[in-house]
Amino acid sequence: MTAPPDPTNLPSDDQATMGRRVRNFIIVLVAIVLASSVFLGLKTETGSGLLATMAEEAVPLEVALSNGKPSLVEFYANWCTSCQTMAPDVEALKQQYGDRVNFVMLNVDNSKWLPEVLSYRVDGIPHFVFLGQDGTAIAQAIGEQPHAVMEANLVALSSGDALPYAQASGQTSTFSAPVSTPSASSDPRSHGSQVVDQGA
Repeated sequence: MTAPPDPTNLPSDDQATMGRRVRNFIIVLVAIVLASSVFLGLKTETGSGLLATMAEEAVPLEVALSNGKPSLVEFYANWCTSCQTMAPDVEALKQQYGDRVNFVMLNVDNSKWLPEVLSYRVDGIPHFVFLGQDGTAIAQAIGEQPHAVMEANLVALSSGDALPYAQASGQTSTFSAPVSTPSASSDPRSHGSQVVDQGA
């Protein structure tokens, strides 16, 4: 068995050929890495893409109100940066609690949901409404919420307990319904984002 030739002892033409081969090999490796990065980058969903996917897979509101399970209803819009920020957390929570809690997505840009927007007084998004098994609103969380807060509320919701975080607050994206409802001067929404306990 013969050993491979030592590149330092090769004639200059052979050294040039070996150099080109090494350079070409490196170029091929870089091209493969770049192509893989572009392919994976295109497959990774953006925030608005994830919201659209989540909406397609969400439980329809009519089903959620009649199937006897508690529900988390999210009012959102694809352009809402706060909604996009929360999308991965909400999707992870759905994967974990979707067998016990309905996850409903209502796009505020769809006029079909205007009655619900007005009923729940949605003026900032994301706007989360926690519904009991009978479809009655228990609490509302407005704005970005920490994962731990949302999870604790979902655990309580699924077991029928009082929601532990009824005063959480978060950043919202401003939303104005095409039709507004009269609001009292003591409305807590006039002071920022929060969770509103409907049972009080």
